Amino acid sequence: MRLKRRMLKSLSLTLALVFLSASARADVFMENLTWMELRDQIAQGSTTVIVPIGGTEQNGPYMALGKHNARVSFLAKLIAEKLGHCLVAPTVAYVPEGEIDPPTQHMKFPGTLTISDAIFISMLKDTGRSLRHAGFKTIVLIGDHGGYQSDLTKVADSLNKEWAGKAKAVGLIQYYALSREPYSAFLRSSGFTDQDIGIHASGSDTSLELATAPDMVRSDKLSDQKLATPANGVYGASPAKATAALGQKGVDLIVAGTVSAIQSAIGVQ
Repeated sequence: MRLKRRMLKSLSLTLALVFLSASARADVFMENLTWMELRDQIAQGSTTVIVPIGGTEQNGPYMALGKHNARVSFLAKLIAEKLGHCLVAPTVAYVPEGEIDPPTQHMKFPGTLTISDAIFISMLKDTGRSLRHAGFKTIVLIGDHGGYQSDLTKVADSLNKEWAGKAKAVGLIQYYALSREPYSAFLRSSGFTDQDIGIHASGSDTSLELATAPDMVRSDKLSDQKLATPANGVYGASPAKATAALGQKGVDLIVAGTVSAIQSAIGVQ
């Protein structure tokens, strides 16, 4: 009887290890795979890859500097899983954020990191070339920050001209547009004013972050209206009305809309 119990325990442990190993190989994040696991996934049909692009910038007193990076990583995973046969490249955290000297835009606040548009575009082109070299057929660029959306289109147009149909790059600006409308329309229907929604680090922004990366949010400060000023990096009202439940609606809209846009771009019905 004791021997039987030991055998059953050993079998259970073996099955658990097999399950964990299979789960690891099924990870959509490229950086969590070995090169052989990546090669095999591509060979088995995972030939679409998402390049999530964030940015390291001030987000007022309510959210941490890595807001965009955490959010776009979270959403890229959901998008890839729903799309199927899709992987996610490492998140790009260095993006154009303004001039350094004299400082402009978010560079007026400590912690924001910037690179030039020329370097950003060059980096994304080489990223696309690297991914194509690995065997991917479709490289999708999604950006969580509004300031560089036109650069994504420039990169995709340039790579598509270079590749001449042998692979496809997509500068998917719809991803960012979905976080503005129809999400803003939903928030208005939920009692938000345009000031509550805000442009940056206010109600819309904070709700999305509560649903995707709540550790980035300083919840104890959300109701402090005195902090919600442009001098503190907030463009809108205090995010006192922000909730994870409202943010989840935005997540659902962004994921569904982005998956549909990718399918349309690559000709999947």
